[in-house]
Amino acid sequence: MNLSITALTYAAAILWGLCFLLVGMANLLWPPYGGAFLELMSSVYPGYRAAASLGNVIVGTLYAVVDGAIGGALFAWVYNAFAR
Repeated sequence: MNLSITALTYAAAILWGLCFLLVGMANLLWPPYGGAFLELMSSVYPGYRAAASLGNVIVGTLYAVVDGAIGGALFAWVYNAFAR
């Protein structure tokens, strides 16, 4: 059985982007929430800063969507290569 690369790409992109968006928005409402996670992501995503602002949440979410899509596609591709 093979995985659909397209479906897993979309699913991972949406899931990781939504997770980042929810943590970022929660950090705007309750500033200490998710601070360590957002600091870690600022070291991974160039151009993203963990400062509490809506613009930074949007930039981080866009990075997370792209990152999730790449990760999902790579996971499905590797799985399909070994499933044969």
